[in-house]
Amino acid sequence: MQDTIQDQTFTKELLIEKPLIRAVYENCSFNNLDLSNLNFSDYRFIDCVFNGCNLSLTKLNKTGMQEVKFLGCKMLGLHFDAVNEFGLGLSFENCILNHSSFYKRKLKKTVFKNCAMQECDFSLTDLTSVQFDGCDLLNATFSDTILEKADFRTAYNYAFDPERNRIKKARFSTSGLIGLLQKFDIQVD
Repeated sequence: MQDTIQDQTFTKELLIEKPLIRAVYENCSFNNLDLSNLNFSDYRFIDCVFNGCNLSLTKLNKTGMQEVKFLGCKMLGLHFDAVNEFGLGLSFENCILNHSSFYKRKLKKTVFKNCAMQECDFSLTDLTSVQFDGCDLLNATFSDTILEKADFRTAYNYAFDPERNRIKKARFSTSGLIGLLQKFDIQVD
């Protein structure tokens, strides 16, 4: 049985006195922390907020994340494909998620707002009704991805094959249609 830690705000000063332990963190805030390269395997975060944290290359094997918000975080190379799928609920705003993997995750209705998501892997991911609001998706991989009702209207630099993904009722801006035609190697003026 894991310990449960509730209603705590974690700062650099607090972590010096009391490092994070494998536990269930409920309704906690993590502010401006360098958590890079840590091992969060088997930790659980419920209704938590990570604000201005560096989580790059943090291990997430079987990590529980239910209604977790990431605000202004650096999250390079994270493997969300390894997190516990039970109750998975995430949102991201002003985050750098480059080189992260969401392979085979169910991320229905997830909001990505103003995020750098270059070279992210969304292969076999369920992105039904996901919002990519102001996101840079340069070289992101979409293969056999469910993109039904996804909103790409303000996203940019994305390119994927509409024949290899389910895009029914997805929303795009006129300028973004170029990314859907790239495989045809045509010029649009």
